[in-house]
Amino acid sequence: MEKSIDCLYCQRNELQKSLMIEICDLSASTLFLFKEQSHQGRCVVAYKDHVNELFELNDNDRNAFMADVCKVANAIQKAFSPAKINYGAYSDKLPHLHFHLVPKYVDGLGYGGIFEMNPQKTYLTEAEYVDTIQKIVNNL
Repeated sequence: MEKSIDCLYCQRNELQKSLMIEICDLSASTLFLFKEQSHQGRCVVAYKDHVNELFELNDNDRNAFMADVCKVANAIQKAFSPAKINYGAYSDKLPHLHFHLVPKYVDGLGYGGIFEMNPQKTYLTEAEYVDTIQKIVNNL
């Protein structure tokens, strides 16, 4: 398994822990809850190895990773019933293949537009994080 010493997702360092909570490993990735929860249930699915682009994966690995993304999106849908889930895979400044899964709610922040990466508006209590994670895990 290839890792990078400069990568937030490979190193699981304090900066990463300040932004997200690791939930579990999936078949080809790791699932994280994004701590900033302006979009209830927002998660990140990060590929298990250090690659930057989806096209760098062979067919089997790409299909497994995208199956993980779909599995998590389905769990978010079941747990929180958003009107839409937005998918963001930018990696401009953080070169590691990962998707932001951003549930959008009618009359909620950014509905009908592009989501803000980190609006820094909504943070939860520890108990609320545990509850949110449990709702996602129960639907995986």
